[in-house]
Amino acid sequence: MTRGFKTLSLLAGALVMAVFMAACSSVRPARDGHSQHPERPIRPPERVRFPTQDGGVIHGDLYGSGDRGVVLAHGGRFNKESWKKQAQELAKAGFHVLAFDFRGYGESRGPGQADIFTAPLHLDVLAGVHYLRKRGATSVSAIGGSLGGGAAANAAIAEPGQIDRLVLLGATPQGPPEKLKLPKLYIMTRDDTSGDGPRLPGLRAHFENAPDPKELIILEGSAHAQFMFETEQAGRVMLEILRFLSPRLPTH
Repeated sequence: MTRGFKTLSLLAGALVMAVFMAACSSVRPARDGHSQHPERPIRPPERVRFPTQDGGVIHGDLYGSGDRGVVLAHGGRFNKESWKKQAQELAKAGFHVLAFDFRGYGESRGPGQADIFTAPLHLDVLAGVHYLRKRGATSVSAIGGSLGGGAAANAAIAEPGQIDRLVLLGATPQGPPEKLKLPKLYIMTRDDTSGDGPRLPGLRAHFENAPDPKELIILEGSAHAQFMFETEQAGRVMLEILRFLSPRLPTH
């Protein structure tokens, strides 16, 4: 064997070893011995807008994809961006998620927006539901915090069948509870209090008069509605929501 041939052989062997080591380093073993793949980056939300039936225009952020839709209706002290973390978690779980601004918030506009307590906010929720259905959703659930929960409940009453499941965070709907015939999950903290006093007694009364299927989860603490996501209860709240919205898992 000539000296030149030996040199080429050594170089070829070194090249093969380098490629092999590079391939091995791209997949690092986890602590449990299994291969660990990098997480897919979370895509930024798609900015969307859609009309309401009374001439308003609603702006929203659209996360994820799929035929299971979720509309996120914020509370009076929040906006669509406040749902970012929860929207991402829902999108990871396979939901097509729409977080929107009510009329009078952000760029959303509509009749009556000067007074959010009398404005027809349920029309904004329904506009979001209809938008997701036009985008291919075969089922749409709604999650509402406080003011948004009341609007979502009113939307479910106004157009029965449009909302398949309803999650109310710190919200006691003002409409007739017996008309909320869809599956409902109520979540409230035990010491949640407004200027009129504790909120829990009113929610219990509403819950007792609402038809099945329904669930009531009472958590410790005093955080109101979406503020629960800023406490140590945040993980529990998200797990309960995901369980309730999944058609593959039974509800209580």
